[in-house]
Amino acid sequence: MPHHSRLSTFVLDCETDDLAPHVEFWSRALGKRVDALDEDGDGKYARLHTEADEPVLLLQKVPHPARIHLDIETDDVDAEVERLVALGARRIEQVHTWWVMEAPSGHRFCVVRPQRTPLGPHLNRWD
Repeated sequence: MPHHSRLSTFVLDCETDDLAPHVEFWSRALGKRVDALDEDGDGKYARLHTEADEPVLLLQKVPHPARIHLDIETDDVDAEVERLVALGARRIEQVHTWWVMEAPSGHRFCVVRPQRTPLGPHLNRWD
């Protein structure tokens, strides 16, 4: 059965106990207002404003060195993970409803459920 996916989110991983100063920096640096200083109510995620046809911009508290990773959103997480494994990616860890993956280049990324509805524009269809 076909499924769909697209680039969803750029996540700025911040090794910090306090996201607020990093959110302020990136908000000002990118000219994007803060939509949510505490996206999930646990203090781990903050979201900057983006338009419907732009990727989501999240900041995330992490225990590892700072880096940026991307998320691929899909209407079928299992099918998308299998497609990416067939291309050479490997599964690292399942977290809640999403998968942390690693590309053959060593870059980490996540495969997630749809983050915005509808799942588009810029949608890929995979048969």
